Amino acid sequence: MAALTISFIVGVIGNIISILVFLSPITTFRGIVKKKATENFKGIPYICTLLSTSLWTYYGLLKPDGRLIVTVNGAGAVLQVIYVTLFIIYAPKDSKIKHLKLAGILNVGFYGAVLLITLLATHGSLRLTVVGFICAGLTLGMYGAPLGVMKNVIATKSVEYMPFMLTFFLFLNGGIWSVYSVLVKDFFIGVPNVIGFVLGSVQLIMYIIYNNKSRAKKLSMEKLEEEEGSAHLVQGTVEMGKYNEEMMKERSLNKGWSLPKPTVLRQLSLQKIVKSHSMNVDSLPLSTEDAEDIENQKL
Repeated sequence: MAALTISFIVGVIGNIISILVFLSPITTFRGIVKKKATENFKGIPYICTLLSTSLWTYYGLLKPDGRLIVTVNGAGAVLQVIYVTLFIIYAPKDSKIKHLKLAGILNVGFYGAVLLITLLATHGSLRLTVVGFICAGLTLGMYGAPLGVMKNVIATKSVEYMPFMLTFFLFLNGGIWSVYSVLVKDFFIGVPNVIGFVLGSVQLIMYIIYNNKSRAKKLSMEKLEEEEGSAHLVQGTVEMGKYNEEMMKERSLNKGWSLPKPTVLRQLSLQKIVKSHSMNVDSLPLSTEDAEDIENQKL
């Protein structure tokens, strides 16, 4: 009786954590509805999760005292139906057709085939075993999906694409359902969730390691930018000081004059220009009339 009570409490905690995991995409879909576009988000994970929760609901209905399995996965299936529907509504035409086909194949075709085969071809414990193996395999796939994210984290050395809360709740979800499986002695619930718990632990460790590295890198970049900004400021101050000094010298030279007094170099340059111009004028050939005027003036 005590073991039954403990397993029930653990199962209720598992229900709460799993529902929080199922609710985590709400923010994503709020943005999709607001923008009326799916952008770069993928709909395949929601279609696969819908299949998984649907089959686990069926498993819970077949299993004696499986009401906690039915409640959490039934709620998850309803949420996944909403997510898949919204995704298909706001997806581009090509993506819409692709996801409709996939949802039809997995959530109607495959799920319907499992129901028909197990109901017609199997009986009793064999039916529960067949459905249990299928559910365990799908759950392993769900926990294995973040492996791609882990690879990306290692390659980029950044946790930008590894949401902490989702990672943390998947870790808790695997751990609590592992404990529940031990208490109720359910192999099909235990194996995938133990593996999920291990993978979740690895993800959390990676998050801590690479989040610290990302933070340190960010701080170093900010410090470098601050130093560069200070250097530019000092350089600008020095240049401004030189400019002000030159202006003061110019004013002291021009003091007492109504017009600015040209410098020696400017005077020499002006004399050269005038002299050159005069030489060029003298060297020009004179017309006949100009020559006669000059001779008359001499006379």
